[in-house]
Amino acid sequence: MSAAQTTETVTPKARDGRGGFIPLLALGTFALGVDAYVMAGLLPLVSGDLGIPASSAGQMVTVFTLCYALGGPVFATLLAGRSAKVVLGVALVVFTAGNALTALAPSLAVLLTARAVAGIGAGVYSPIAAATAAGLTSPERRGRALATVMGGLSIGTVIGVPAGMLLASHMGWRNTLWLITALGVVALIGIARLPKVEVSAPPPLGRRVRALADGRVAGIVTVSLLGGISSLGLYTYLAEFLQDAAHTDRTVWAMWAWGAGGIVGSLLIGPVVDRTRRPFAAVTCVLALIAAAQLVLPAAARTAAALAVVPLVIWGAAGWAVQVPQQHQLIAAQPQQATVAVSLNSSAVYLGSGIGSALGGVVLGLGTSPGALPYCTGALALAALVLHLTVVRGAVRRRERAATPS
Repeated sequence: MSAAQTTETVTPKARDGRGGFIPLLALGTFALGVDAYVMAGLLPLVSGDLGIPASSAGQMVTVFTLCYALGGPVFATLLAGRSAKVVLGVALVVFTAGNALTALAPSLAVLLTARAVAGIGAGVYSPIAAATAAGLTSPERRGRALATVMGGLSIGTVIGVPAGMLLASHMGWRNTLWLITALGVVALIGIARLPKVEVSAPPPLGRRVRALADGRVAGIVTVSLLGGISSLGLYTYLAEFLQDAAHTDRTVWAMWAWGAGGIVGSLLIGPVVDRTRRPFAAVTCVLALIAAAQLVLPAAARTAAALAVVPLVIWGAAGWAVQVPQQHQLIAAQPQQATVAVSLNSSAVYLGSGIGSALGGVVLGLGTSPGALPYCTGALALAALVLHLTVVRGAVRRRERAATPS
């Protein structure tokens, strides 16, 4: 999450006085959170409006997340040397323009282009907003500031996504995109009031890739990649799954359940890891929960739609929780390059999300029923668990043996 670091020297008193700007940054991440996840809920509406298969419409999630993961760092590097205010402003302009173009899209080609533009803007904004929040507060308040800014993502998912879907059900999916566009404009106006804070560019992609030479880092990042494929591969087509398995086109409640679980998981995992000091065990538990919840989901939905709430909440909680202990492991593996390692993990998560959306569309396009999709994604979660228990654990043990005096 700390893909960039502040370089400006500011007195603690001055920082505390500027903490009031942090909610403005959080408004931007709130808009990002809504935009990143609401499109999955709008999939049937977009598909019907443009006259394209759901598997094709699902690729709008793919291009957004891929551009977030890959395009964001590239364009942020090009903006190196600019003040945070300028970088955040440019990012929000690009993000807002992408959403406006999405709302106007007359065809699949324009839709995918628009989602790519929005993804690039989001990929630049998110890490710089976190770094700016850290620079606007004193060290003892930094954790709270980061939680406020990044909490905008989870709040956008839990509150904004269902609200956007409700709006779309009454006024069309395009009006939901206009709402997100308006949020981006309001956030942009707020960013114009920010004081000057310099930030360093996120680590370039080449430096991130070189960090993979460490076997432990490569294993941890691969686990995150598979986790991203599993989670968003299913979430993107959750509405399609419920229509097939539970025979209902009312899916807002499912988004609420998944998002509410996400908030619980993201709030609880930090204290759990701090208290137990066992991030490896924490990752083991949450991966097992993701796999179990996804594999149980089809049977629960077919029995009664209400029963699907339990696995959805568990999946949401575990899916949002997994990255905190993963980051702990990466920092322990590369303490001298913690920023690079954590940034690499973030890219892996969003790259996995993009691959998951694409593969989900391919699987459905090949004739697999949406009701069976959780079996595919659950199997990927199990593969991540096996990799974690073998490759990652093996790398940890080899390092421990190397560090032990003979």
